[in-house]
Amino acid sequence: MAATWRDVRAWILRRNPELTEDDVNPETDIIESRIISSLQFVELVLHIEELRGEMMEFTAVDLDSFRTLKDIEKNFLSV
Repeated sequence: MAATWRDVRAWILRRNPELTEDDVNPETDIIESRIISSLQFVELVLHIEELRGEMMEFTAVDLDSFRTLKDIEKNFLSV
């Protein structure tokens, strides 16, 4: 089964126990809302690579690709 935005949300919620599923919906800007800190961002990228089963090519990736869970799914987890 392919990974989805729900897998990324579960990871975020495990690392931020003060948040609920309602705080992290598929359209929430996780960067602007500071749900993901700058330190967690690197961990997030590594987690997405783990879900994908391969490393990302960063030359064509920008920060907007990571703004929402739906963006992450569209840019990195869709087949």
